[in-house]
Amino acid sequence: MKILVVDDDKDIVELLSIYIKNEGYEVEKAYNGKEALTKLNTNPEIGLMILDIMMPQMDGSEVIKEVRKDSQIPVLMLSAKASDMDKIQGLIQGADDYVTKPFNPLEVMARVKSLLRRAEHTVKNETPDILEVGPLVIKKDSHEVETVDGTLIQLTALEFGILHLLASHPNRVFSADDIFERVWQQESVVSAKTVMVHVSHLRDKIEEATNGEKVIQTVWGVGYKVETH
Repeated sequence: MKILVVDDDKDIVELLSIYIKNEGYEVEKAYNGKEALTKLNTNPEIGLMILDIMMPQMDGSEVIKEVRKDSQIPVLMLSAKASDMDKIQGLIQGADDYVTKPFNPLEVMARVKSLLRRAEHTVKNETPDILEVGPLVIKKDSHEVETVDGTLIQLTALEFGILHLLASHPNRVFSADDIFERVWQQESVVSAKTVMVHVSHLRDKIEEATNGEKVIQTVWGVGYKVETH
């Protein structure tokens, strides 16, 4: 597997490349957004992208918008912007995780390995291959979600994981901590905002595809559930 590192700071690219190679992965490098898209389109072996936000020609936000049109590749976003709103914006745009600069390369690699595990095993529960919940058809093996009339809903790996978790346990309420630990496969650390952003984005996609159907319910002060009757 190859990991694409995208940053206009060549020192950062070289530093991360050393750590990535030490973990046994191959590295592809890009120094601006346009080059990153070219690399993704011509290297099918790329399984994850580490993406800086502030870059010339095309910034990371524009890159991820283009990538998410037809790909659910895991994306770890890098940024010198450290506010909660900056992180939330990055997640809304489609990033799977977010690390602020300056960073510890060991933390970056830990997050990379976690994202790759999630991409391979988003859902491990023993559930049917196909779930039907309200207007949705959820296909576990292909990680696809369609409406009952066949419209495909493009979800990120994390969004699919959240939806599949809730749909696999109808009427059960999962707290933000529960969702974070099961889907992100990490101990929950300030997880409530992160989960809230992903659930909100997931709801928007579902409602847009189903003419406003509210599949995921919020139980205020407790968590989230998919309700069946």
